[in-house]
Amino acid sequence: MTGPVLAVDQGTSGTKALVICPGRGVIGTGFAEVRPRHLSGGLVEVDPAELYDSVIDAGARALAEAGEPVVALGLANQGETVLAWNPATGRPLTGALVWQDRRADSVCAELRTHEAELRDLTGLPLDPYFAAPKMAWIRRHLTREGVVTTSDAWLVHRLTGAFVTDAATAGRTQLLDLDRVQWSGRALDLYGLAGERLPEVVDNARQVGATKAFGPEIPLTGLAVDQQAALLAQRITAPGGAKCTYGTGAFLLAHTGSEPRRGGSGLVSCVAWRLGGRTSYCLDGQVYTAASAVRWLTDLGVIEGAADLDAVGGAVPDSGGVTFVPALAGLAAPWWRGDLRGSLTGLGLDTGPGHLVRALCEGLAAQVVELVEAASAELDSPLDALRVDGGLTRSTLLMQTQADLLQRPVEVSALPDATALGVGTLARLGAEPGLDLADALPVWKPAAVYEPRVSAEKAAERRARFRSAVTALLEETPR
Repeated sequence: MTGPVLAVDQGTSGTKALVICPGRGVIGTGFAEVRPRHLSGGLVEVDPAELYDSVIDAGARALAEAGEPVVALGLANQGETVLAWNPATGRPLTGALVWQDRRADSVCAELRTHEAELRDLTGLPLDPYFAAPKMAWIRRHLTREGVVTTSDAWLVHRLTGAFVTDAATAGRTQLLDLDRVQWSGRALDLYGLAGERLPEVVDNARQVGATKAFGPEIPLTGLAVDQQAALLAQRITAPGGAKCTYGTGAFLLAHTGSEPRRGGSGLVSCVAWRLGGRTSYCLDGQVYTAASAVRWLTDLGVIEGAADLDAVGGAVPDSGGVTFVPALAGLAAPWWRGDLRGSLTGLGLDTGPGHLVRALCEGLAAQVVELVEAASAELDSPLDALRVDGGLTRSTLLMQTQADLLQRPVEVSALPDATALGVGTLARLGAEPGLDLADALPVWKPAAVYEPRVSAEKAAERRARFRSAVTALLEETPR
């Protein structure tokens, strides 16, 4: 059995690091905050140096707490955050455009006639959420110098000198041929990115280099995009299961096996992971604002933070007729209307903070239900339960609302840091190639299970009210 591994999850609002021992579990933790800048017009940026510094800071804290050496490093990333940088020096040439950034909408508008072709080729709809539109926008408006990549390639280069990206992260760009799992010349041509130097697409578990950034040299043996790492940690390694992570946004993934699914559900088809040259695929659905919507309510003074959701929302029996579509950064799957803004309807002089909190919880939960139903339709079978993780799963109100609207059990993971645990699994596999996947995965058990407490008719009524509000938004802002 190998020794401990360092698993680092570089996320949107912070970086979490764990030192994970095969026999003793998590023996060291570290966290470093990241503060993206939300600018007018849907722009979201972050200083690349802040991303790198957070990786080093969080990793160093976890190692110091563990107090023993590690045999490997795993790194998870945000997925669709991009920047241009100088490959000779590693110096950033632009800020990092965060996955929520909408400035590449103009690029997508120009490519609208090629939307079906791009979706068939890459599995992804045409939307500035993904990396390729942002990469093209940077090339048109900011710089032609250096390379333009997702943030993971830059972080790995800073750590090891290697120029790589993992298959799952590459699948989030809209530049990867989904069937062949290699860069698509056609997609590059359409985006005006032909001739770009792109990183090598590698398996998710293999040594790509080594780093001395934390002191003694550590091999980097695991790479993943954040949501796929969480899917792995939830032990969803075959078709039939799904998980939802409630972080800055909410992200539902359902495993589809060794073949990609390209249905009309509105969900994204992408690479789950590639291990030993064998690719697994998943369906992916996104809610752009989850914890970020809670932060919005906090900034307005309605609550003091996510810990207040239960107390404030629990002070009233229902939403008081208020309906909230929390499309504060647009609507993602299955509608793909990032240009839309949220709506808050049914307000009255009797509306209080508790009603707003309950309406937000219903709006988030209703969007996740739409994703689960779309995945069930795509897979031709209903999902028996939903496994969930992420910070917002601490809210009993949100989780009970989710179970009520879903009309299925919601199983809250006892693993609070699923993404880091997933990439830690990959690091262990990369460091010990003969290890079986099932043996490398963390033990999964629910910390809580929420069963529906309302009738199917009541749930349908609440979902219909939400759908009507979404329909009104779509009709007010036709594409």
